[in-house]
Amino acid sequence: MKKIKNLGSLLALIIIIFSCEELPDPAGLRGVAVVPAISDINPGIFDSKDLENSYVEFVITVPEGTNPDKITVLGSYQDHFERVTITEVTSYPATVRVRSSDIAQKLGIALDVIKNGDVFTLELITLAKGLATRSTAVLFIPVACAYDVDLAEGSYHSVSPDWNSEGNITLTADPDDPYKIYVTGIEEIEGLVEDQGPLVMYINPATYNVTVPEKVVSSVAWDYGSISYSGSGTYSSCDGSYTMHFDISLSKYGNQGKFLFTFTRNP
Repeated sequence: MKKIKNLGSLLALIIIIFSCEELPDPAGLRGVAVVPAISDINPGIFDSKDLENSYVEFVITVPEGTNPDKITVLGSYQDHFERVTITEVTSYPATVRVRSSDIAQKLGIALDVIKNGDVFTLELITLAKGLATRSTAVLFIPVACAYDVDLAEGSYHSVSPDWNSEGNITLTADPDDPYKIYVTGIEEIEGLVEDQGPLVMYINPATYNVTVPEKVVSSVAWDYGSISYSGSGTYSSCDGSYTMHFDISLSKYGNQGKFLFTFTRNP
C-alpha cells in the first residue's frame, strides 16, 4: 500500500508540474495585431454608366504608434468566395484608389455583366511582426448611377400604406449643398399647414443612405398637437426614387411608430 501511495504522489507531482507549464493559446496570439480603419470614402460607388473609368477612393489608417509591414487590399464580387489582391500599402495613412475595371479584370469578370445593385467587397489583411490578421474594416461598394442633383429633386409622388397617406410632394436641393434635400407637402397631403417645415433629408454622397433629423413639420395636427418626422432610408441614384422609414410623433401622444414611405418622381 505504501508503494502505491508513493506512486500516486509521484503522478500527482507530475500533473502539477505540467499544469504549471505555459500552453499555447488556442485563440492565437493576443494583443499584437494591428487594427486598421477605413475612412474618408468618396466616392463610395462604382458608376454603372461608366464602369471603364469609375473608381472609389478611401484612406487606410492605423493606430498611433503602430507601423505594420504591409496591408493588403483584397477584392471580391457579390457572394462569390474568390478574393484577389487589389493593391498593397506600406506607409500610413494611405490613400487608396480602386478602379472598377481593375477589380473586375483581376476577378475575371466582364464589365458588361455587371449591373446596378451588384456589390463589390474590399477587405484588409494586415501583416505585422510576422502575424497576418484579417481586419474588421470591410468596405461594400454598390454598383449604381453617379449622383445627379437634377434627378434628386422635383415633383414626387409619396405613398405610405402604413400611414395611410398618398399624394404629391416637392423635393428641393439646397443651393449650397446638393445632398441636402428639403421636403414640402408631406403633411399638406393630410390637409395640414406645414408652418414648421420643411422636412430636411441628408443624402450620404458615398453610400446614398439618407438620414432625417427629427423635425416638427406642423404645429397643429388635428387635435393631437404638433407632428414631427425623423428617420432614415436610401436614395436610388438611377431613377431618383427614395425609400424612407419615418418615425412619426405627435406631441400629445408620443411616438406612433415607424412607417414606410416611397417617393417616386412624377412624369
